[in-house]
Formats: sequence, structure tokens, C-alpha cells
Amino acid sequence: MDRGTIWRLWLPLVAGLWGFGCIFQSAPGPHGLARWIGLLLGLIGLAGVILSRYTLGRSFSVAPKATALVTSGIYSRIRNPIYISGEIFLVGLVLIVWRRDLLIVPLVLIPVQIVRARREAAVLEAKFGDAYREYRKRTWF
Repeated sequence: MDRGTIWRLWLPLVAGLWGFGCIFQSAPGPHGLARWIGLLLGLIGLAGVILSRYTLGRSFSVAPKATALVTSGIYSRIRNPIYISGEIFLVGLVLIVWRRDLLIVPLVLIPVQIVRARREAAVLEAKFGDAYREYRKRTWF
């Protein structure tokens, strides 16, 4: 296993699971069904972010750039799985801490993620043309 895999996959996975477990155990609020649903959603979201990041490999960047057109793994179904998974994670976190006012965070981030996805799409379409347009037709968001 190379260092890149450790930094991109295993370290975030372990840190994320540990941190999320601490929040689940110590956050105020009732320990009822909503908290368990939050835990499930949070873990699904965290796993999705890490899997997506790992699948991107060296193609990952914060600013939109077209290094490679990744169409395998989770990217074979969803064009922006990091954004979707991140939103799922945030909703799970809100359910765990049981602060309905924090629902504003994922709600505000949805339009931000849509704008980011459109910018990335424009960069990818400019670089990969028809290949990206075909990919976009067979995937969601």
C-alpha cells in the first residue's frame, strides 16, 4: 500500500469514524430513533465521500480542473458523489445533535454545490467534449 492510498483513504476513514463516533456518544439530545437514523446517514455519507475521493485518486482537486474523466466506480452512476455524500453526512449529523436550526447548513449548501457542479461540468465539457456529454447523459447529478 502506497502513502497516497493511506492519506486519501485510510487516514480520513479512521479519523472520520472516530470523530463521528465521539459526536454520536457525547452530543446532547435524546438517544432515540432519530439519533440512530442520523448515525446511519452519517456513516453512509462519510463512506460515500471517502469512496468518491479514493476513486478520483490524483484527479481530485478543490478548484475545477480537468485532469482525467473518471467514469468508474461510484462515478459510473453519479457525477458528483462527494457533494451528494457530503449532504447525506450533514443531515445525519444534524439528526445526531438534534438541532433543527442546523438544517439550514445543508439547505444553504445545496445551491452552492449545484453552482460548483455546473462550473466543474463546464471545465470537463470544454476538455473532454462529446465523451463528457455522453457520460453526463447516463449519470445523475
